[in-house]
Formats: sequence, structure tokens, C-alpha cells
Amino acid sequence: MKTVATISGLGPEEAAEQIFRAHENESAWLDAFTSSLDRRRAGGSLARTLRVWDLSQAETARLFGVSRQAVGKWLQQGVPAERAGAVSDLAGATDLLVNYLKRDRIPAVVRRPIQSLGGVSLVNLLAQGDTRAVVVACRDMFRFDRVHA
Repeated sequence: MKTVATISGLGPEEAAEQIFRAHENESAWLDAFTSSLDRRRAGGSLARTLRVWDLSQAETARLFGVSRQAVGKWLQQGVPAERAGAVSDLAGATDLLVNYLKRDRIPAVVRRPIQSLGGVSLVNLLAQGDTRAVVVACRDMFRFDRVHA
């Protein structure tokens, strides 16, 4: 098996090939490796969402119904599989917000009541555990084909 320094000097395809060849007869190991990578990437996505939305770990913990320490662990060690879908939804919503809004305005936008949602904000939707609705609401915000001149 190549050392970390050697693997990191390779392109992604070649590094994946090296790792796969070293463990191709160990499907459980490969599954665990892939799962670990996915959790780590989700942790990075969550960290980005927290920065963009200006959410503290304590506020995020309250919104997810977990401890602040749990959120800290997610950021350091990766998001648990049962939260991956929610974090993915938030990453998608964050991508839309960053694409269409000035970054410094996003924290206010995510906290502002949305009339079409009955006065609920994106942060409130997150607190209700409805991350799918957060993504849909963001998509609806930027449906420019519905704007009349």
C-alpha cells in the first residue's frame, strides 16, 4: 500500500485505483472506507452551511435536536449516516443562496419569515426537521420564470 504522501501526490482516479487494488478482496473494508469519506465530506458541507448561514454550533445543535458536542463531533469526524440526507439538503440550499445572493445577506434571509410558507423562515423549517422543504423553498425563491415584467 502506498504511503499517504504518495497517494496525495496522485490524481483522484489513480489514488482510488491504488486504494481499490490494495483492498479489492475486502468489500467490507471498501464499504467502510467509502462511508467514512462520505461522512467527512458531509462534515465539510455542514461547516460551510454554518459559516454561510452564520449559525453557531449551539444554534445548530438546537435546530437538529442534538447536543453542541454532537455537532462538534460531526464537524471533526463526519456526519452520521442518519443525518447525511439532511446535511445534503442544506448544502443544496446553501449552494442556491450563495449563487443568487450576496453572502453577507444570507444570514438575514434564512431567518426572515417567508410569506408563501405561512410566515415560517428557513431556519424554522430546519428546526422542524424538514430539510427537504428548505431546499424547495430556496428553489422557489429563485424561480425567475414566474416574475412578471
